[in-house]
Amino acid sequence: MNGGMPRTRYEELVALAEEHDGLLTSEQARQAGIADSVLVRLAQRGRLERTARGVYRIPYMSPSRFSQHQGAILWAKAHRGPKEVALSHATALAVYGISDANPSTLHITVPRSARLRRQRPRGLVVHRADLPAKEITVHEGIPLTTVARTVQDLLSAGGRIDLVQQAIIDARRAGFIGDREARQLRRLVRSHLTALEAAGSERPAS
Repeated sequence: MNGGMPRTRYEELVALAEEHDGLLTSEQARQAGIADSVLVRLAQRGRLERTARGVYRIPYMSPSRFSQHQGAILWAKAHRGPKEVALSHATALAVYGISDANPSTLHITVPRSARLRRQRPRGLVVHRADLPAKEITVHEGIPLTTVARTVQDLLSAGGRIDLVQQAIIDARRAGFIGDREARQLRRLVRSHLTALEAAGSERPAS
């Protein structure tokens, strides 16, 4: 309410968008009782900006550092998409601010069964895995894979070992993980390197 007066539909949309760096989905609007046709009209008038299918932005709201990241999450959840979506891999490291990871693409992980039958935004990499709730956390208002899961994903994907090692150091220093978990992750990295060396030694000489 504003001064005792009912909020307009646009004000309701603004309230929804304020929770996600100025972004909202058509599904969120529908849940608030606002039809898709209203969003289309507002977009035609320039009061909304369509950033991807099913995702809109309030134009006058200045994007934050993580607006693009929020947009990737909302894109995956739009059109009755999966709820269990998280930024992952090097993108998770960048949001945590651990290591020098600065990926040129955004990485998200969605359930294996997720149906994303729409055009993928440019620069977005979608990984599929069924993440248990304990492997997803929220940082800067964005769902991310936990540090441990992120390390495991990067090792499995053949990510840079130096980034992973630095991420563990930085995560411990920042308090994202404790001493015990840091030791476990360092052992995991050592085991991974040992496996790589063993696999290399088994290759026949050319």
